[in-house]
Amino acid sequence: MVSFANPTRFLSLVDRAVPWLTALTVTLLGFGLYLAFFVAPPDYQQGETVRIMFVHVPAAWLAMFGYMLIAVASLGTLIWRHPLADVAAKTAAPIGATFTFIALVTGSLWGKPMWGTYWVWDARLTSMLVLFLLYLGLITLWQAIEEPGRAGRAAAILALVGVINIPIIKFSVDWWNTLHQPASIIRLGGPSIDLSMLAPLLVMMAGFTLLFVLLHLMAMRAEILRRRVRAMQQSQVEHAALVEA
Repeated sequence: MVSFANPTRFLSLVDRAVPWLTALTVTLLGFGLYLAFFVAPPDYQQGETVRIMFVHVPAAWLAMFGYMLIAVASLGTLIWRHPLADVAAKTAAPIGATFTFIALVTGSLWGKPMWGTYWVWDARLTSMLVLFLLYLGLITLWQAIEEPGRAGRAAAILALVGVINIPIIKFSVDWWNTLHQPASIIRLGGPSIDLSMLAPLLVMMAGFTLLFVLLHLMAMRAEILRRRVRAMQQSQVEHAALVEA
C-alpha cells in the first residue's frame, strides 16, 4: 500500500504490469469467447440466445464491482486522504458506466425473446438503471467542479450515499417478485448452471475482470499525468504573474 500511495512509484508499477495484463486479458477473453460460442451447448429452453449470458453476466458483475471500488476509494478520499484515492474513483466511473450500459443493453436483447419485451420496470432492471444514472451523476460532478480536491470530496459523498443501491441490485430478485431469474452462481445450494456453461462463464468473468483492471490502471496513469501537466501549467501562470508584478 505504501508503494501505491506514491504516484511516481505507482506509475512505474503500472508501466511494468500493463504488458503482462494485456497479454493475459487477451488470452482469457479469446479462450472464453471460443468456449462460449463453440463449446458451450445451447440451452434446452432458450436455445442460442443463452449465449448473451456470457457477456451480460460479466458486465453486470463489473457494473457493481466498479461502483464498490469507487465507494472504497471514496472512503480513502474522505477518511484516509490517500493521494491516489480520488484518481482511482474518478477513473473507475466511466469504465463502470460503460459496463453498466452493456449490461442493460444485453439484458434487453436477452429479455426480448424470453419475456416478449425489451424492458420491464421490475426491481432488478430498475435498480441497474439507477446504478447507471449514479455513474453519470458522478462523472458530471467531477466535470462540473474545476478544483480536483473539491470535486473529489463532493463525488465521494455522492458515491457513498449511492452505495445503498448495490445490495438492492443483488437481492432484488429475492426481496420482490421479479421476472429476472434468481442468482445462479453465488447461492447457498451451489451453482445451478451446468458445468458445460458454467466453465465458459467463469472464464469470461475472469477475462472481463482483468479487462476492467487493465483499463482502470491505464486510466489512472493518464489522469495522474494530466494532473501533473495541469499543476505545471498553473505554476507557470503563477510564476509569470509574479514576474510581471
